[in-house]
Amino acid sequence: MTPTVILTIIILYFGLLIFISNVVSKKSTDNDTFFKANKNSKWYMVAFGMIGTALSGVTFISVPGNVGNIENQFSYFQFVLGNAIGFILIATVLLPLYYRMNLTSIYGYIEKRLGTISYKTSASIFLISRTIGSAFRLYLVVLVLQKYVFDAFEIPFALTVLISLGLIFAYTYRGGLKTIIITDTLQTFFLVTSVFLTIYFICDSMDYSAVQAFEAIKHSNYSKIFFYEDFLKGNYVWKQIVGGIFVTIAMVGLDQDLMQKNLSCATISEAQKNMFTFTGIFVIINLFFLSVGALLYLYAEKNGIAIPVIGDAKRTDLLFPEIAFNQLNIIPSVVFLLGLTAATFATTDSALTALTTSFCVDFLNMDKKNSDNDGSITLSEQALKQKNKKLVRIRHAVHLGFSFLMFLVILIFNALNDKSVVTMIFKVASYTYGPLLGLYGFGLFIKNRTVREKWVPVICIVAPLICFYISKNSKLLLGNYVIDNELILLNGLITLFGLLIISKPTNAVTRF
Repeated sequence: MTPTVILTIIILYFGLLIFISNVVSKKSTDNDTFFKANKNSKWYMVAFGMIGTALSGVTFISVPGNVGNIENQFSYFQFVLGNAIGFILIATVLLPLYYRMNLTSIYGYIEKRLGTISYKTSASIFLISRTIGSAFRLYLVVLVLQKYVFDAFEIPFALTVLISLGLIFAYTYRGGLKTIIITDTLQTFFLVTSVFLTIYFICDSMDYSAVQAFEAIKHSNYSKIFFYEDFLKGNYVWKQIVGGIFVTIAMVGLDQDLMQKNLSCATISEAQKNMFTFTGIFVIINLFFLSVGALLYLYAEKNGIAIPVIGDAKRTDLLFPEIAFNQLNIIPSVVFLLGLTAATFATTDSALTALTTSFCVDFLNMDKKNSDNDGSITLSEQALKQKNKKLVRIRHAVHLGFSFLMFLVILIFNALNDKSVVTMIFKVASYTYGPLLGLYGFGLFIKNRTVREKWVPVICIVAPLICFYISKNSKLLLGNYVIDNELILLNGLITLFGLLIISKPTNAVTRF
């Protein structure tokens, strides 16, 4: 599969997405459409489309790649089980709260419960966290495109990143969430189809039937799921499950990106049906991703294929694309490319829309459509039209600004990264999303107390710093105990404890 063929497929793919965007946004490009999809999304489309957003190109490449590590194998599935529990808690605890308050930005809860400074702090945490996380995810796939496509045309890495973000901007800046609900459904279809077809093509090339493939995976050195042996290690089962629960609550339930799609459903019952359906599909599809990983390593062993190297480091992230592009025939290569592209850009387009929404709503007050920014003056119909046009132009500028910010973050990460991207993403998330756990934990469970707001940003900075120190020195401080995904829970607890220290009793009744 030549670079020219790959590039042609990518151009056609994005041409389709831009065409869909133009059709969807033809009737309306206002902020209500962009932020909330006019509150009439179909739950089954949201549920299916969320698969592509939640999985991303990292799952598509790094999860199968990590299977080859004897310390990992299928241990990621322990984390996925924790994810599933977290999704159920989100559907039954957080979603009803958000719907009851009729929120556009979920951080409006913090404003009502703790105050303006806490509200701005939580929104800022999201903006930083999602920008970094989405940039990491996009970085991995741009790295693949660079190696297998753009290097052949002598296009520099920075320009590859810029082209990728420019294409995403082109089909999201007008219709926003309404466009993404539809394009993500299409992209998830490509992603899911590519997983099953990849398994089929690899099995076919190794002359495996479905039963033989299952037995080969089962008896291989890559398929161990549950690790009970040593609770000090990062792969210990309960550490992974507990970490999965709280990473999910923080990165999904307290994240504007994933929740924005849920809030576009008309009712809470539809939003909950979406979450429960999504949870079941999510667990099953991740099991298939791990199976792809085991089959890739079995295939590589049988055919003497080495793990790709960049610089002096082996990159297990690149084993899947290496086999798909250079070892299999044209059809599996196309299938892989469509799946990878869908997984990555379904995540990034959604993130850009959520970042724009959060900044516009939480910092520019754009949800107050019928008044000026301080809410004190009612505008005439003509003045309101002019103002809405101005707000749309501002929204476009914000959307472009976050695209450029993500471009800069990817370039910085490319210069500094020396670890597996999937590991890096969850490690960073443990530091950045932990304070959100503490803020929401205080708001939901600490009654009749309020915080001294000027100290809230300080607590949200100090807590991750303490966690960083503990994580770096955990073996020394905790008797060889290795902190893994449970770091986010520790971060949340330290934040909560800090908020208790700066809190004071109040006679006001907490209604939320």
